[in-house]
Amino acid sequence: MPVAARQRKKLNILVSNDDGINAPGIHALVQELKKIGKVTVVAPDRQQSAVGHAITMNFPLRVTKFFKNNEFFGYAVQGTPADSVKIAVRTLLPQKPDLLVSGVNHGSNTAINVIYSGTVSAATEGTVLGIPSIAVSLTTYGEPDFRFAAKVARKLAGVVVKKGLPKETLLNVNVPSVKEKDISGVMITRQGKTRWDDTFDVRRDPANKEYYWLTGKLDVIDTADDTDQIAIMNNYISITPITFDLTDYSFLPKMQRWQLRELMKTR
Repeated sequence: MPVAARQRKKLNILVSNDDGINAPGIHALVQELKKIGKVTVVAPDRQQSAVGHAITMNFPLRVTKFFKNNEFFGYAVQGTPADSVKIAVRTLLPQKPDLLVSGVNHGSNTAINVIYSGTVSAATEGTVLGIPSIAVSLTTYGEPDFRFAAKVARKLAGVVVKKGLPKETLLNVNVPSVKEKDISGVMITRQGKTRWDDTFDVRRDPANKEYYWLTGKLDVIDTADDTDQIAIMNNYISITPITFDLTDYSFLPKMQRWQLRELMKTR
């Protein structure tokens, strides 16, 4: 569709997340996106952080209308972020949305976190379904103020609608949790390299039964300035174009020389 026609047409925007439909981040996002289009919210009915791109196959998916302050807010899905986007596009919406925005997530989704993130996976599912998609996160696990990150999402959404995105590419946005006046700027970044140094605390429940609680710290491996992790540490808004094609193209030629015909031998 020509740019001028898209601008005249009222945008249909699908919003989802992984923090749950009652999370303050999604509420802030919806308030901003309503300024540029019609917003439909379809999101998990509860916290679904770090579920990645999981989908529900062996249990029924239940969808209920969700009301906030006695007004209809959206549809709550008893499933994952990817479930929410799938059922929204395939069943709940009368037509494919013009744009999908996932967030605003409470916590960073940079580097290795991308593969765990339900927020990013909701946007990835939108991309799989042919919808220009953006994932937005506020990089704090403390007391959040989502208003600036939501405003960034709204402005970037306008740019994406005008410029478009390549097929199979989504934008992963991380906004530093600082005052707007302290933001250093906007950086186009690449996905950095980090690793979680995981530990499992052994604890006991009130019945004195043993259980494990995942903890750990994040080790930054790639400290280059053009990575998402370093950008947010320097108070830049990080915008990274990512794709769901996980092929290691640099390794393909070497692997072709492995003589894997040997695998077909019976001995």
